[in-house]
Amino acid sequence: MLLMLAWLPLVSLSLRLVGYVRTRRWVERFSPVTLPRIATTTDLQSSERLAQLADVAGRRGAVTATCLRQSLLVYGWLRRRGFAPELVLGVRKQESAFDAHAWVELEGRALGQSEIVHAPLRQVDRLNPT
Repeated sequence: MLLMLAWLPLVSLSLRLVGYVRTRRWVERFSPVTLPRIATTTDLQSSERLAQLADVAGRRGAVTATCLRQSLLVYGWLRRRGFAPELVLGVRKQESAFDAHAWVELEGRALGQSEIVHAPLRQVDRLNPT
């Protein structure tokens, strides 16, 4: 939990200064996954708890961290543990405005989410369009 509280302000600052793409590259550079391992049931439970801790740290830390900041941290943390998580960005229309949300999926399971109401934006492969 203490590491979450320490790293969330750094992720937040990076997003503010250099934006999402460069921050995500930074997270990926410091959490390389060479041969991803399959998560066991225990790993999934531990990862779920990690996402919950990031949520608590995001609400109670020195810097209030949005879902994107929390998700980037969990994404990097899981990559450092040897997993291949997916960072998902989603949107939904709420009344007359759009609402965005970010979360992490591991083995197809959305971590720290009771319900997903946002439509995921999947990355388009620009090199091999279908």
